[in-house]
Amino acid sequence: MATIFTYGSLMCEDIMAAVTGQNLVFDEAHLLDYERYAVRDEEYPAIIPKTASTVQGRVYYGVNEEGLARLDSFEGDYYQRIMLSVNVSGRALDAQSYVFRDEYRGLLADWGWDFEHFLQQGKHKFTSQYLGYQRLV
Repeated sequence: MATIFTYGSLMCEDIMAAVTGQNLVFDEAHLLDYERYAVRDEEYPAIIPKTASTVQGRVYYGVNEEGLARLDSFEGDYYQRIMLSVNVSGRALDAQSYVFRDEYRGLLADWGWDFEHFLQQGKHKFTSQYLGYQRLV
């Protein structure tokens, strides 16, 4: 079973459940020394290393092997799943997360990605137009 740090569309419990096929327990978390950017022409973000930055997100616990395979498929070639240390309620926790690969950085916008904006304006578009996770369920 894996612990996964999410920082974008997967922070939404319904999207995470659709992708993994699991209803998972989660905690709020943050990741130090990374920055979250919008991906140009998409509703989802990416993270890349950046000293003295922090990314707010969620950790989900107990993702099984099938859920991990489904996440890997959902994230695609732009992302690499790696182990990171995140902070949950003041304590460090090892969690896997999907980091944008260096060779695709040219696809990143020069502005940050905002979760509240996604909930208000991007989520509907994401779930109705981005069909990547729907192929998995």
